[in-house]
Amino acid sequence: MAVMRTILLQGAGNRWLRERASHYRFVRRALRRFMPGERLEDAIEAARVLREQGLNTIFTRLGENLTDRSQANEVVEHYLDVLHRVTALNLPTVISVKLTQLGLDFDREFCFQNLCRLIEGAGNGDIVWIDMESSAYVDVTLEVYRRARAQYANVGVCLQAYLYRTAKDLESLVPLGPAIRLVKGAYREPPEIAFPRKSDVDANYFQLTSRMLSAEAQQAGMRAVVGTHDPQLIQRIQAVALERGLRKDCFQFHMLYGIQRALQSRLAREGWRAGVLISYGKDWFAWYMRRLAERPANLWFVMRNIVG
Repeated sequence: MAVMRTILLQGAGNRWLRERASHYRFVRRALRRFMPGERLEDAIEAARVLREQGLNTIFTRLGENLTDRSQANEVVEHYLDVLHRVTALNLPTVISVKLTQLGLDFDREFCFQNLCRLIEGAGNGDIVWIDMESSAYVDVTLEVYRRARAQYANVGVCLQAYLYRTAKDLESLVPLGPAIRLVKGAYREPPEIAFPRKSDVDANYFQLTSRMLSAEAQQAGMRAVVGTHDPQLIQRIQAVALERGLRKDCFQFHMLYGIQRALQSRLAREGWRAGVLISYGKDWFAWYMRRLAERPANLWFVMRNIVG
């Protein structure tokens, strides 16, 4: 499985594959497992259905590492339109953005101002999530987050459990009363900075989540989001929360669209706060390969679409 994960992550950055993948019908059929479609309207329709199941949604338009201001401005205008539309439709939906979509690679101040526009556009109640990208972006992403958190309450950041440094990063953020979405991590990282074994990532994930649900973190105002599809991890985290007397609505579970659908619905029925991250857009190839790498068993689904 480790070898297959490496191959898939290498493929995520392959330009030749990216340019050709969208031309194959079996790839597009398999893609529909993980995203409802490329258009915002597809995401909105999926969010309507999930709302009826008691599930919140998080929208993210795919794409990263933009290279000029006009592209970044277009992303900001798109997300402002998203915020307006989901409010009008009374959808329990927030947005999650990559800083490299907002201009981080070429102008950090421009990127920060774009982020502020989105946070202000979301209003006081709705969190704007900052996605974490590859390890090269961790320091600057946390720097931008800390600056934004000093001005706004409704901003959150993603941390990745497969990085060795994340425990220290979490400790530094706890006093801020942050909103943190913890995921395992999906980028190709060297063993010098990231746990290479899944069992070690799982163990670190549980320890980090336990810290996020600790009395000290909760008293500081921590808003914790548990981003995993692992049923065993989820059961262990639920047990910790109940043992500590935490309410079911004091933190959230987030999962990706199309994965563990029955578990998503069950969490909502049982009174746990649960949300589904819906991705859409044309720049899906690298994201799609990372989804396969997170769980190489999903390749069997792709194979069924080839022969189906």
